[in-house]
Amino acid sequence: MTRYGISAPFPGYTLAQHQDIYRELVDLGYTDLWSSEADGADGFTPLALAAAWAPELRLGVAIIPAFTRGPALLAQSAASLASAAPGRFVMGIGSSSNVIVERWNGIDFDEPYKRTRDVVRFMKQAFAGEKVTETYDTFDIKGFRLGVTFDEAPPILVAGLREGMLKMAGREGDGAIINWLSARDVATVAPIVHGAANGAEREIVARIFVCPTADAEVARTVGRFAIAAYLNVPVYAAFHEWLGRGGLLTPMWEAWQAGDRKAALAAIPDTVVDDLIVHGSPDECREKVQAYVENGVTTPALALMSYKGMDTMQVVRDLAPS
Repeated sequence: MTRYGISAPFPGYTLAQHQDIYRELVDLGYTDLWSSEADGADGFTPLALAAAWAPELRLGVAIIPAFTRGPALLAQSAASLASAAPGRFVMGIGSSSNVIVERWNGIDFDEPYKRTRDVVRFMKQAFAGEKVTETYDTFDIKGFRLGVTFDEAPPILVAGLREGMLKMAGREGDGAIINWLSARDVATVAPIVHGAANGAEREIVARIFVCPTADAEVARTVGRFAIAAYLNVPVYAAFHEWLGRGGLLTPMWEAWQAGDRKAALAAIPDTVVDDLIVHGSPDECREKVQAYVENGVTTPALALMSYKGMDTMQVVRDLAPS
């Protein structure tokens, strides 16, 4: 089955207004609904509503940070959604970033690789119904047994940027969640996931940022703000250095570090924006999304980037699979 997802909640609508939106997504042919967790709605509530309002959709979270909930609570939340949407929920876990973990939540961002790995291992044990007493590298669990049961444990996908996390996604998870990369970059990261999987099938979900306008300057303006906000975060800067964009992005990084935000935005080349942000007519956007699939993405999850005057629901209709 070819999957075609979209990210929720949608800008300009309260969660209470999403019931009709979720129903329309089904009619439009979307197969998946993916949430996230940063500074807006939490990752679970939009999916809990969709579980009741649109039982045809597969639900995924991309991602929940491994640091911001205790391991037992995280397993409880994921298991609750798996119980509400049997066989239709996918758990995404990742390290997140120092900005979200430390600056916004006041939690030390220590050993993110190990913390993510330990949470994945713990959740797999908890989902299997085991009573867990275990000393992991980054936390201890003493006598926890998950009280939520289900016939089918939800898949666990790991957010990966560079090789270490990508290999973990293939080796310890059921696949990877990737973002802030071009369709060409997928051909670099996808083989790493599959190479660590020892022949097991792995899903690769890509959050693809889409600014659906044929006005390239509008899309590039929106895209520059988003790129500056994300790619100056250390984990994403290191990712793009690894992908080979260091030379193109160094002027932005230097201006940002100097406190000159205007110069940082101006230093982002059009080619970088065009690589990382899908824009154009609906047909052009679908064609660009398909390039991600052809390079190894199994589940595209569109993330709409709004601009002044955008009719969100018309865009959702225009971008529907056809």
